[in-house]
Amino acid sequence: MAQEINFVSGRATKQLAEDIAKCFGKKLLNVKINIFCDGEFQPSFEETIRGNNLFIIQSTYAPTDNIMELLMLIDAAKRASAEHIIAVIPYFGYARQDRKDKPRVSIGAKLIANLLTAAGINRLITMDLHADQIQGFFDIPVDHLYASSIFIPYLRELTLENPTIASPDTGGTRRAASYSKFLNTDFVICYKQRAKPNEIGNMVIIGDVKGRDVVLVDDIIDTAGTITLAADLLMQKGAKSVRAICTHPILSGNAYQNIENSAITELITTDTIPLKKSSPKIKVLTTARLFADVIDKITRFESISSHFNFT
Repeated sequence: MAQEINFVSGRATKQLAEDIAKCFGKKLLNVKINIFCDGEFQPSFEETIRGNNLFIIQSTYAPTDNIMELLMLIDAAKRASAEHIIAVIPYFGYARQDRKDKPRVSIGAKLIANLLTAAGINRLITMDLHADQIQGFFDIPVDHLYASSIFIPYLRELTLENPTIASPDTGGTRRAASYSKFLNTDFVICYKQRAKPNEIGNMVIIGDVKGRDVVLVDDIIDTAGTITLAADLLMQKGAKSVRAICTHPILSGNAYQNIENSAITELITTDTIPLKKSSPKIKVLTTARLFADVIDKITRFESISSHFNFT
């Protein structure tokens, strides 16, 4: 007898979770979040999940309530006798803390991995981790999906005359180079030096962009300082147009203002993090069908290796 498949969401990524469930002709399970006067909260399942496969969908962007809510949902599901608990974390927060980059600091990504495992998940599905090695922080299966399968068809539809892929910093070189190789385009790098976190000292362009339609590729945009500085500099160097793609639109601080006042023609992103507000320069592509297809294959015990290919 096939196990029942249930979908549940916390408050962080509810629209995306509803879209994923809709692909299966299902609705999200009824979950009640009891909030106490001091801000403490307690999630509870209002329907039985005993013996079922449960997919808990929640991105873990700030505030930390989102990760705590996810952990409590996992714990509640385990205590309610769910057979398998799969965490679907479209945006895996704290992924920028993947190593000790100076003495006496936490490795936040490893801590989050430990917490998720201790809470009781049997599998993790996520997208475009900031650092690939985070997969090794888990002793359970990790399905790491790529948003390139969503972005590339959109870029092809633009039919740019002279496209060139660019990395906004040296850390994203490998990612951008993969796009360039697949699309058979030229490739340039923006080399930056930071004065301190979220503040750039200076930046230079490595490569020729004169007359090119440049596409900046990144996984995360936070304050949009790097991406907008790169776009303005590329235009100064003779680029015909500059677009940007990023998987996870954190967009904190003055990010929206920075984007709207920049030379960026269009920012193409996904719904792994819901936008705080709309912008005429921001185009959102949904990840729901990609996650739904992977979930379907997992429940049918079919291969999902095609989703790990860049195509």
